[in-house]
Order: sequence, then C-alpha cells, then structure tokens
Amino acid sequence: MATTETAPRAAGTGPRKLEGRVALVTGGTRGIGAAISRSLASQGAIVAAGYTSNTEAAEEFLENFQSDGNEGSIHKGNVGECDDCSRVVHEVLDEHDRLDILVNNAGITADKPVLKLSAEDWDKVVRVNLSGAFYMSKPALEHMIERGSGRIVNISSIIGQMGNVGQANYAASKSGMFGLTMTLAREAAQSLAKQDKLHDNGVGLTVNCVAPGFIETDMTKDLPEKVLDSVKKQIPMARMGRPDEVARVVHFLCADASSYITGQVFAVNGGMDM
Repeated sequence: MATTETAPRAAGTGPRKLEGRVALVTGGTRGIGAAISRSLASQGAIVAAGYTSNTEAAEEFLENFQSDGNEGSIHKGNVGECDDCSRVVHEVLDEHDRLDILVNNAGITADKPVLKLSAEDWDKVVRVNLSGAFYMSKPALEHMIERGSGRIVNISSIIGQMGNVGQANYAASKSGMFGLTMTLAREAAQSLAKQDKLHDNGVGLTVNCVAPGFIETDMTKDLPEKVLDSVKKQIPMARMGRPDEVARVVHFLCADASSYITGQVFAVNGGMDM
C-alpha cells in the first residue's frame, strides 16, 4: 500500500505534534472548550474557536490567546442551526485554507424532571448537543475525506453513560454522541478505503469521543456546596476534574500517532463510572 499522506510534514515530527494543523473547536472560548483550544495551540495548532453570542468575551479570549503567542481566530455561530454550522466550517476553510481537526464541544442544559420537561426544553438541548455535532461534522468530514486525513473529537459526558435525575434531555443528547461517533468513524474509514486514501503510514481520518465527569467549569461552580460534596463522595479520586485534564486527552487523540484509535469513548471522570 502507498505510504503518502496529505498532512504537513512538520506535523508529528517534533515537540509540537500538531504544527501546521487547523482546529475548529465549538464552544472554544470558555470552560472546557477554552482549555481544549489552548491545549491544541500548545501543540502547534492554529485554533478557530467557535462561540454563540458573547462577542465581547470571545474577543477578550482571542486577545489573551494571541498574546500568549498562539495563532487563532473566533467564529460566531449557532450550533443548533444546520446552515449556520455549514457557514462556520466554510468560513474557517476560507480563512485558514484547511481544516484538520474538529472538536464538537458546545453544549447546553435545561434541567427539569421528565414530568416537568417541556417538548421545547427537550428539543433545544438535543438540537444543540447532538444534532449540532452532526451539523458540524458533515461539512468538516467532506473536506477531510477529500484531503485524506483529519480528526473529529466529540465531547460527551458521564451523564450520557450513567444518566442523572433532572437531565433526561442532556443525558439522551450526550449518550447519542456515542453512536454518532462510532458510525462516523466507520463511514470515514470506509470512504478513505473507497478512494484509495487509507494508507499504512498515513495520518488517517479518525472520529473519537471524550466523556468528562464532573469538571470545574461555569456549569458546576454555582452548585450548592452540599451537592458538590455529594458528587465528590461518588468519585474515587474524591475531587472534581480540571478542564486541562480533558483537553490533554483531546490533543492526544488529534496527534498523528493516534491514527489507529477510532470509534472509541475515553472517560475522564476520576473513576466515577467504575
């Protein structure tokens, strides 16, 4: 089989494993997304960080990001709208000429018990968290298949594995990402094989999923102390996780050396699901 690959030669050959790659991170200006953006940049990636509405905060993130010596851009869009997702992907391609990595990180909650959960609450969360990952992945995958290489990483949650009272919509959306990940992974490999782009020593086109546990972010910082204490008692490591601990797994999966890992779910939860 051929050993040619389409990715830049600098990638994976030095201390910065993602040199020259372009990464689009949805929800990439805050919380876990911001940590992922910085982690990918630390490995040499050019980061296009997506955000939904707070332009002032996004611009502040980009200013700090670039002042740290990183290269990147910000892109406003609604992950819950198919056409807007396609626009953002093509906007990144127009600005950076390529897209090597997509991290589907954006997510929302609307917590209520099932008996009080409206159809609108259900649809809104599933549309952003699950459908949004599909809306972003489709145009990105088309480009990656054409180029013959790429990485897609979907950010799910331990709630998708274990469920949680008051989060039926969130749990269903995050659980759905497991099936989406595995199907995209199979189809990506099949598409490369059909086009004779599935090379022994190539970068490959992989799709994987990371499922964080309870992480210290804006979503969890306002939880009552009693609730946090109760959560920590369920975690063998007896603490909340940090955004950078999730981000490290993401940049590991994006490296060339991870080309034999696809269709997998990586839990980052302190052992909570054991």
